[in-house]
Amino acid sequence: MATVEVQGSPRDSGLPESLSGIEGSVPRSQLGWLRCTPVDTPITEMRRRLFQDEYVFVKGLLPREDVLKMRQHYFSQFKGFGLLEPGTDPVDGIYNSAEDVSLHNGIGGGEPTGEELQALVTAHVQQHYLDFVAHPKLRSMVRELMEWDEEVMLMRTMLRHNIPGGKSTGLHYDKLFLRGGDAFFLTAWVPIGDIAPGGGGLFYLEDGIELAEAIEDDFNERAKDFSLEEKISAFNRNMTATGVLTLDPSMLQEDNAHLSNKEKFKWLVANYEAGDVVFHLPYTIHSAGANRDSNNSIRLSTDLRFHDKKDFDAGTIDERWMKYWTPGDGL
Repeated sequence: MATVEVQGSPRDSGLPESLSGIEGSVPRSQLGWLRCTPVDTPITEMRRRLFQDEYVFVKGLLPREDVLKMRQHYFSQFKGFGLLEPGTDPVDGIYNSAEDVSLHNGIGGGEPTGEELQALVTAHVQQHYLDFVAHPKLRSMVRELMEWDEEVMLMRTMLRHNIPGGKSTGLHYDKLFLRGGDAFFLTAWVPIGDIAPGGGGLFYLEDGIELAEAIEDDFNERAKDFSLEEKISAFNRNMTATGVLTLDPSMLQEDNAHLSNKEKFKWLVANYEAGDVVFHLPYTIHSAGANRDSNNSIRLSTDLRFHDKKDFDAGTIDERWMKYWTPGDGL
């Protein structure tokens, strides 16, 4: 599969020839760039873009040095497991290609066991990470974007790494997994390090919310006789085994032709840099790309969801997500 160019660099010659999904690929003719929003953009314009574009890609929101310290801290915990190339600095996160890919896929791919699995669990509750996701620049942006007096972050976050050649998350919208509450939530996807378009970062379906809502309506109609527990599960019998829509972005249009009148889907990619944050809506369709990084860099990122404190107090959130991630928690 093609190695892609990095947007905004001296070797940038435009969009890649194709973008690899977890399965399949998207040709250049169906690719575009995420719209970049400088951090000093007026908040009213950021808010307009969030709801018009279904995302807002804020460049340089967090200090780069703070993000790289988090990257250094995370990968330092895996030095003894064979994940990193011997002799390299943990902050670089260079994968040890001599290792078996299936052993080090992190959350969402492979089956880590023993001490490495425990390291993944522990990483979600360490103070260094909890301080990082409470970063004042991140939290103030959430409040300003949403015009909330106070935000609540769901405790279940997803701090995950994606190795070159490994597996990650397929196409989905976040409401698939947070069906247990009616309140609006905002997702923040935070790349922890630089991620070129071919390095496993998120890519987005342009103007995809109408389709996502149609898919959800269709699911709900077919689930009308389900128990409440089945209805709020992303793994009910109407869904795929992993809860996602598909692993192959090229199949989404074909699979949902009865729900969409678009002639051709367009997918948006980006050159992510440490400090960038993407905010998106509950029905924004997106996926992680396959990590084909030419330098063997491991993608590291975290997924965060925020509610208005008023909705939290009213009990209209998905309470299942108010606990830290553990393997097999069913979410």
